[in-house]
Amino acid sequence: MARKPAAPKKQKSFEQNLWDTADKLRGTVESSEYKHVVLSLIFLKFVSDKFEERRKELIAEGKEAYLDMGEFYTMKNVFYLPEEARWSLIQKSAKQDDIAVTIDTALHTVEKNNKALRGALPDNYFSRLGIEVSKLAALIDSINNIDTVEDREEDVVGRVYEYFLGKFAATEGKGGGEFYTPKCVVNLIAEMIEPYRGKIYDPCCGSGGMFVQSIKFVENHQGNKKDISIYGQEQTATTYKLAKMNLAIRGIAGNLGDVPADTFFKDQHQDLKADFIMANPPFNLDAWREADELTDDSRWSGYEVPPTGNANYAWILHMVSKLSEQGVAGFVLANGSMSTNTKGEGAIRQKILENDLVDCMIALPGQLFYTTQIPVCLWFLTKNKGAQTIEGHTQSNHRARKGETLFIDARNMGSMLDRTHKELTEEDIATIARTYHAWRGEAKDGSYEDVAGFCKAATLDEIKVNDYVLTPGRYVGAAEIEDDGIPFEEKMEALTRTLYRQMEESEKLDALIRENLEALGYGG
Repeated sequence: MARKPAAPKKQKSFEQNLWDTADKLRGTVESSEYKHVVLSLIFLKFVSDKFEERRKELIAEGKEAYLDMGEFYTMKNVFYLPEEARWSLIQKSAKQDDIAVTIDTALHTVEKNNKALRGALPDNYFSRLGIEVSKLAALIDSINNIDTVEDREEDVVGRVYEYFLGKFAATEGKGGGEFYTPKCVVNLIAEMIEPYRGKIYDPCCGSGGMFVQSIKFVENHQGNKKDISIYGQEQTATTYKLAKMNLAIRGIAGNLGDVPADTFFKDQHQDLKADFIMANPPFNLDAWREADELTDDSRWSGYEVPPTGNANYAWILHMVSKLSEQGVAGFVLANGSMSTNTKGEGAIRQKILENDLVDCMIALPGQLFYTTQIPVCLWFLTKNKGAQTIEGHTQSNHRARKGETLFIDARNMGSMLDRTHKELTEEDIATIARTYHAWRGEAKDGSYEDVAGFCKAATLDEIKVNDYVLTPGRYVGAAEIEDDGIPFEEKMEALTRTLYRQMEESEKLDALIRENLEALGYGG
């Protein structure tokens, strides 16, 4: 009998190959550190490739006299690189003992020569880490194989950044949540709030994933990314740098504040009124302020002061204060935020509802996050439920939304990526977003209807009956079970036969266990 030919080995993607090389840094460098090693080197390769491409253009145009004039690069959104900042030098010096110094010098030089990168790049990072030269050289060789400008549509460097941030989040566990929100969650928020034009704000922006997906949303829907402006803030210094690099490699201009800082104590966008807010605040952040701090803060005006033991409602009220009159906010919080009554949180939630700010609540499936097993939900707030957010949408249902909140239970959605992680599929995201937009009177393909077990539009009176709890399961009810056509009597007879058979088997097993115990001298 002829043997079946062996199945061809699945080829690893270049991202996977690069990850395998980077992963060899384990043991030499902490996992929380080596993302900065890898992403800094990829950044240097990318800006250098863009620089060399522009340099060749100038030569082809007969403009050799302008090769070292920075403005001839910046006019094309390319960073100018002096010789000591170019990838060719790093590659040439990869196996030399002072390669760490060479890389640090390159990073410092790039930042010094380009205002947009001030505060974005690691400072003397490689020299301090003391990485083995051989391992650093292997990583440089791997990165050297990436052509970062070959296919603009593929967004090669963006793909690498996304892949690595996800992998780092998975390996770092809880700490990874500081910089990464699962892509499917960010996509869902973007599809819900549709950030076409206006100001986008993220008060805890991590590595900038919300901004990247906003830009992608605009591009995927044939919009113009020049129609949106980006504002953000991040407290952790290394994550702040990641965000600045992440935006820079994609040519996205953004105001992330002058320095990394705590949003509650050093708000760097005090006068901002945002059209869109997208955020994934740290879950259940405790001890975020002392008992006597921020008690008279204008952000809580008209509400109870958020408790010191949990910052969830401080984040909510901060975002409410930042919304423009037509704005919409979509953000992730732990499920406890929907029902808690601890130290004034229930009173804040009640007031938010009475002010008609809660547009939609979504219960998400578990296992979406690399960093926590805590069940999470999405909140959507707006100051004007009658506002038309996109040109061309009909306004027929807008009035009906006043005094209503849409509840969506998506806990049974998603598919497993591996044994421990799940993701929402494109179809899941489309189903949820379509339901929301139909309820808002914005759908072009059908009107909104409640679906038992999935969605329900509830009035404030209905929410009041439920003590202002916002858990979707309280409202959507149970899904209808399809009738399989088998008469009840037949089902009952079959179930009874099965039960008797299992009881007989149980008696036999009990007798066998008793017999074995007696043989061992443990008889009753």
